[in-house]
Amino acid sequence: MVSSAPPLLPVSQSHPTTATGGIAGESQGSVATPAFRAFIAHISESVRNGLAQRRPWGELADRTGFSKPESFSEATLRIRKNYSYFRVNYLAIVILILAVSLLTNPFSLILLLGLTASWMFLYLFRPADQPLVILGRTFTDFETLALLGGLTVFVIFLTNVGSVLVSALMVGVTIVCVHGAFRVPEDLFLDEQEPSPATGFLSFLRGAAANAAVASATPGVTPRV
Repeated sequence: MVSSAPPLLPVSQSHPTTATGGIAGESQGSVATPAFRAFIAHISESVRNGLAQRRPWGELADRTGFSKPESFSEATLRIRKNYSYFRVNYLAIVILILAVSLLTNPFSLILLLGLTASWMFLYLFRPADQPLVILGRTFTDFETLALLGGLTVFVIFLTNVGSVLVSALMVGVTIVCVHGAFRVPEDLFLDEQEPSPATGFLSFLRGAAANAAVASATPGVTPRV
């Protein structure tokens, strides 16, 4: 008896590898993940290195080292010298005040985190050859920047986020200036040379962006960092 069943056709399991194919598109869409991880890892390492360079907090709060400045010029000189010596400690104080201000205003914190995430994932870590598509509409780089810029203006100036940030910064800067003006720097043996602008506590931003770009660089795909 001869079987009448049709012969089985071979099934191809090959996946599209073009720039618009499913697998290729998914691989390009995941390029931002290693870039973001490298960015966060470099920031964490730089923050740890920066905090390791802080001065002892006992020197910052030594009551025997405080005296009233005799003139405004002396106060300005003290602020400059104390900032050169305690700059990491001062920055930590300002960041702490900002953090407390945002934590006591959860709505502002949520808006600021959303704004930061929008910039990072919609522009900074989005592959250069992959346009932004929202609700079926493709946005160019200029339109994306305009959209994010308008969102930034709205969040900072049309909500209470801006007032919270400005108030916290003013409080932090005031504390730093008052401490710097009344702290006598002569016992700190300061180096009179100004610190190099490339070796500050905040220099991790430039290095983090560069390392993230190197970590995620692939042929034809370039992140915006």
